[in-house]
Amino acid sequence: MKNITIFVFSGTGNTRRLAELYKQEFEVNRVNVNLVEVTSAAQIPDITDADAVGIFYPIHAFNAPVIVLDFADKLPKTTDKPLFIVKTSGEPLRLNNISSGKLVRKLKHKGYRLFAEYHYAMPYNMIFRHSDFTATKMWDTAKGLAPIDAREVLAGQSHLLSKIPFGRAIAFLFRIEHPAMKVNGRFFKVDYDKCLLCGKCVKTCPTNNIKQVDGRLKFGGDCTCCVRCSFNCPVNAIDIALLNSWKINGAYNMENHDAADDGRHKRYCRRAYERYFREAQNKINGQAT
Repeated sequence: MKNITIFVFSGTGNTRRLAELYKQEFEVNRVNVNLVEVTSAAQIPDITDADAVGIFYPIHAFNAPVIVLDFADKLPKTTDKPLFIVKTSGEPLRLNNISSGKLVRKLKHKGYRLFAEYHYAMPYNMIFRHSDFTATKMWDTAKGLAPIDAREVLAGQSHLLSKIPFGRAIAFLFRIEHPAMKVNGRFFKVDYDKCLLCGKCVKTCPTNNIKQVDGRLKFGGDCTCCVRCSFNCPVNAIDIALLNSWKINGAYNMENHDAADDGRHKRYCRRAYERYFREAQNKINGQAT
């Protein structure tokens, strides 16, 4: 491969970090990479010369985010264009294997052929805050795996995730999140005793859903539930309505190698995390998984 186009949607930065790791490995192998951020206003570049197309996204309720599905509708038709997908989530459950179903079906009709898909565990930006210990372990694992997986992509190696029983039906049921978040997003609130009116949330919203009008923030009906606004708010001033009890504010320290495991969530998906880290380390070490 000589040219690869990567389309990346990242809520709070984790998926973007993965895309950068892949980009670095591709470029080390003398591949030209065009990395395009997915937003509602993004322009589709010419992908005629791309030897493969990659789509990177964070999993939302066992599905690709609605902004990614809408973006897929805009991609041009092609013929047997190799496609690879990289996705992230806060828990490494096999149930997450189902998340790309609708996205792949959309793109298959347009002439894209999925040959590889990878799933990485990265720190939550909702539900609960991972410890620095776990966040650092996740990031170290991703840094070890991504170059290996990127070389598999360059070799055109097949890497498809296993299906699960009733996966398509489960994904369909959880897709209720898409319309629900558009409604929930209208009810975001701001604590103006804290708010600096810095405009960061307005500038970084991928769907242009936040406006600043007469010194107040207005939230529209196009929220994609990326929580970029509330996660990155420098003064933690944004209330995300029905999901506020799951809100996390502030970037993780994913380079804290001196952190101790506080064990607060040790039982949460414990077997899934143990399997994920074990299989990842085996692959990094060159062992059979």
